[in-house]
Amino acid sequence: MIKSKHVWQRNVATVALCIAATMSLQGCIEMVVGTAVVGTLAATDRRTLGAQTEDKAIILKGETRISKFVGDEGHVNVTSFNRKVLLTGEVKDEAMKQAVEREVTSIEGVQSVVNDLEVSGLTNFTSRSNDSLITGKVKASIVDTKNLSANSIKVVTERGIVYLMGRVTQNEGQLAAEVARGVSGVRKVTKVFEYISDEELKSLLNTK
Repeated sequence: MIKSKHVWQRNVATVALCIAATMSLQGCIEMVVGTAVVGTLAATDRRTLGAQTEDKAIILKGETRISKFVGDEGHVNVTSFNRKVLLTGEVKDEAMKQAVEREVTSIEGVQSVVNDLEVSGLTNFTSRSNDSLITGKVKASIVDTKNLSANSIKVVTERGIVYLMGRVTQNEGQLAAEVARGVSGVRKVTKVFEYISDEELKSLLNTK
């Protein structure tokens, strides 16, 4: 019974993620597939509902605070998964890079920050569009890969570098990285995973 339930949840999540990958706009998922499917995605997420809510708040606070002092001199993306924050994009100098990290670190709920901001000029529209396309292709490839839970892995792409976040086992993390490396246009794959044991994974699956 549990197994069939998980298969159904994976199929629904797969449909939603495929649509989201095609659109390359995560914020449009609910509008496209409806609240019921979004609820299923939340239920199959390996984070607690509290962590999912807090991640959204961290992203909103981070983007709001950063935009006030970065302005047009930088392009900063804030991604949070289970309260671990990934910073990607471009800033004008090292001082700004460190200032962004300090600002995000000070947000309530943030447990750690991975600062991969590049000190360089801003990327252009073509580059960012290409990154969105790569993200979509990586997501689709993960959906198509057996033994991977697509809703447990977050994909971020910046300048052709793919960042993988999520709560996964060592084997899942290695497989996901291999899948991402096989996608055309990917220059590099960086794993920003939170690793869990096989026993933890079984426990999570049995409680869904």
